[in-house]
Amino acid sequence: MTQRILSPGNADQTITKSRFIAAAEYCDSERAVALMLRRLAAQHPHASHLAFACKIRGAEGILQRFHDAGEPSGTAGKPIMQYLEGRDLINACIAVVRYYGGINLGTGGLARAYGGTAKLALDAATLGDFVEMRRIRVALDYARLDHFLRETEKARGEILDKDFGERVTVIASVPADAAQALLERFAGD
Repeated sequence: MTQRILSPGNADQTITKSRFIAAAEYCDSERAVALMLRRLAAQHPHASHLAFACKIRGAEGILQRFHDAGEPSGTAGKPIMQYLEGRDLINACIAVVRYYGGINLGTGGLARAYGGTAKLALDAATLGDFVEMRRIRVALDYARLDHFLRETEKARGEILDKDFGERVTVIASVPADAAQALLERFAGD
């Protein structure tokens, strides 16, 4: 079953005098990944490297990116990505900051250090099942609003906005498999 990060995880370890700091967070867009990476870069301005991997479900499909951040090819981003794939995570980013300690770790040592620190951050995070959500918009008579709200909650959806006019227009995020049934049930009001 595909999973997502419910609450972020962090890890910090020192390997042969190099310090590795990892963060695993829910990111549902490239913009969210960029903001996370900018925040980590600002928190660690003197770090030697900031490697990452992300896997995001978008309208065009699944986007996967990883970056070695100047480390030898395949020694940082790819080992991080293996943990995203291994745990079948979606809409997630793991970034690992490295402060170089003066001792070269070799390609195998780097891959183990980046991958191992990413694993520790994931172990510290809370994971849960990923449910694909769909945004719906329904215009209702006021008398049907409470019923719609209860049905949305029962489907594990979330109300995003309500506009009160002649009728109530509700925008909700609901599991994709429940969206059509809710629309058919309430859109004909």
